[in-house]
Amino acid sequence: MKITISRIDDAYNLKAANENGKSVLLDAAPEIGGGNNGMRPMQLLVSALGGCSTIDIISILKKQRQDLKDIKVELKAEREKDKNPSLFTKIDVHFILIGNVDYSKAQKAVELSMEKYCSVSRILEKTADINYSFEIKPDKSSNDST
Repeated sequence: MKITISRIDDAYNLKAANENGKSVLLDAAPEIGGGNNGMRPMQLLVSALGGCSTIDIISILKKQRQDLKDIKVELKAEREKDKNPSLFTKIDVHFILIGNVDYSKAQKAVELSMEKYCSVSRILEKTADINYSFEIKPDKSSNDST
């Protein structure tokens, strides 16, 4: 894996790009001179947790032949107060699975991701209490009105 960070302006606006040319913008908080022109590094870390676990869950449910139409993840994170560096202490992750998905298979997929497969979760659990939950919602776009 190779990531290149390039400065975009004379403040804190940065672009992180991978070897395939895919990129994401980063910036600092306005309190220290940032312009809110991108995600902050710690926000990216929480986003990485959500992305990593979501990829796992999609993969597991595909292998189980579950009819997952969509998935959304809501993450809330807390950091240490008045410390530098300020590490994460608590992260709540809530998965919203949309489609015709068996509850026990969804539960197993979420557990496997969060407790075994997601590398980001395994790293963050060293400092943060990570709690996770999920719900299954029907796919309303496939409901017939006949």
